[in-house]
Amino acid sequence: MNGPPEPVPGARALFTLGPSVAHLNHGSYGAVPAPVQRIQARLRAEQEQDPDGFFAELPDRIARARARIATSLGAEPDRIALLTNVTEGMAVVLDSVPLAEGDEILVTDHGYGVVAEAARRRAAETGARVRTVRLSLHTPDEQAVRARLLAAVGDRTRIAVLDLVTSPTAREVAGAPLLAELASRGVVTVVDAAHAPGMLPVRLGGGAGGAGGADFWIGNLHKWAFAPRATAVLAVGGSWRPRIRPLTLSWEHDRGFPGRVEWRGTADYTPWLAAPAGFTLLEQLGADRVRAHNDALAGYGARLLAERAGLRPLAVMPGVAMRALRLPPGVAESDHGARALMVAVARRLHTRIAVRPWLGGGVLRISAQLYNRPEEYRELACGLRELIAR
Repeated sequence: MNGPPEPVPGARALFTLGPSVAHLNHGSYGAVPAPVQRIQARLRAEQEQDPDGFFAELPDRIARARARIATSLGAEPDRIALLTNVTEGMAVVLDSVPLAEGDEILVTDHGYGVVAEAARRRAAETGARVRTVRLSLHTPDEQAVRARLLAAVGDRTRIAVLDLVTSPTAREVAGAPLLAELASRGVVTVVDAAHAPGMLPVRLGGGAGGAGGADFWIGNLHKWAFAPRATAVLAVGGSWRPRIRPLTLSWEHDRGFPGRVEWRGTADYTPWLAAPAGFTLLEQLGADRVRAHNDALAGYGARLLAERAGLRPLAVMPGVAMRALRLPPGVAESDHGARALMVAVARRLHTRIAVRPWLGGGVLRISAQLYNRPEEYRELACGLRELIAR
């Protein structure tokens, strides 16, 4: 078995996580490095010294932060908008695309649960329906996923909501060939790229589309790009920008996109203003070096879980700092069972993981970030073997 990667010197000291818990679930909430925390703290202090002046200057300051973020994502600043998270971005998109009775929204059973629920609510409001494409956990590769999804597209398929990297199973769905084929069939494509910024190289492009090959592309910055919570980016393809409907009307509405999406009155915008510092830190550490380390460490952890706890690894997407493994039949097959296993692992093994219920055996997901240590995965693997044997 290949050993773990060498740690990046000094990287663990950048984080303020408590030492009593092994945090192997970076993919859920991220962890804000201390230098970025300090920048946000200074911004909050500045805000409280002169709230009127701070808010008066905010639209311009947000625009400057957006421009720096756009550079890191290979995007044009006027083709992206800042918001709080992918869930909010999905709500904006679903409310902006017209739907008629009988239209279909296509989702997969590997998608994020709340996103699927948002699609169902929108469908109920418009008389549309949601078609869920079921993908086997053991579908071998992106090409097989593409074939399964294209087979589900019908004459009334209006929108396809697809993950770039699925949250529960850490695999690729929204590859470039699939997006191109869907576009050729007139399907509006919405990419949930919650895990992409920071973890994968992202080049959204500056052409007519500017949304990474999709009509809409939404990515969180507070997971892998070291930004404060809650910060995300919505990239919108050309013809859709004038038609975007914000969730809240504001004094910036008549300025059009992106201001009409970003502004929501008296809110905390300091995460957005501090977000460029996260990208700066990633670049200083060496983005490729960080990605290679995290990918290798996640792979090491997955091998331990397979060899010592008997879990079955699922398909791996290259470069992804998460791994998903199948639990034995009867373990975590329900929501209650999945929650109970996460609680047991937290209380008895002092470790944070993610578990998704699945018939035939739930799915356990681990993440890897610079602050993680190889022994944390070894202790999880040994302790988990005893837990699931009970």
